[in-house]
Amino acid sequence: MAEFGTSKFVKKISEITHESYVHGWDERNGGNVSVRIDREDLTGFSDLAEVKRSFSLGFDARPLAKQYFLVTGTGRYFRNVINQPQKDLGLVQITADGQKADLLWGFEDGGLPTSEFPSHLMTHIERLQVDQTHHVVMHCHPTNIIALSFTQELDEAKLSRLLWKMQAESLVVFPEGIGVIPYMTPGTTKIGRATADKMQEFRLVIWPHHGIFGAGADLDETFGLIETAEKAATIYSQIGAQGGKIKQAITDDQLRKLAKAFGVVANPEFL
Repeated sequence: MAEFGTSKFVKKISEITHESYVHGWDERNGGNVSVRIDREDLTGFSDLAEVKRSFSLGFDARPLAKQYFLVTGTGRYFRNVINQPQKDLGLVQITADGQKADLLWGFEDGGLPTSEFPSHLMTHIERLQVDQTHHVVMHCHPTNIIALSFTQELDEAKLSRLLWKMQAESLVVFPEGIGVIPYMTPGTTKIGRATADKMQEFRLVIWPHHGIFGAGADLDETFGLIETAEKAATIYSQIGAQGGKIKQAITDDQLRKLAKAFGVVANPEFL
């Protein structure tokens, strides 16, 4: 296993990307993660005074000017990050004009940030307006969530209720429900904008036939958010494998009592 230096963020993102690969969510070079790091938490990164390279963002990211992000690289395999973080991760700072990102650490073999980095930044911008504690955006390809996008209507209320009713934890973990965008070509500012718009209301957004975007305060929370939704989708898949006939289920009234017991507010448009 690689040396992580003293940066807790490099160590944690390396662990999370490996765990995501083990879960089967990030085949080959699928998936990407970004973490917004406050200046006072940059300890552990050596020699950040020199800008090694700069990357064009393709959109105006001025709301994030001078902010630091640790991000996975394009074309990189999540299974490898834990052994070579200096190659597969990069620490960048958004320029004052919001047009570029300056590389300060990592991508030692000439790598670039994930092609979804603009989508990540758009989501970071929106989530910061909702919750200043949010630092993480994660995109991956959970098998059963993707399967749902083929077999179910792409209706936010119906999908949210389905996942809530598969296990009690779902309503507690994502009471606002789950957002859905139409199918779009990944790696574009168009899909980034559509995702970010949904992130004004949701912390989870499904990309039909592709994957999911999640946002949260830290890596564990964001990973756990996606993990909970995928577990609910897996239970639904298992029900289908067992014949698909449901003999008993969680009722709407039970969901309301659950929300009250755990002090969460279920999306009133969905319940």
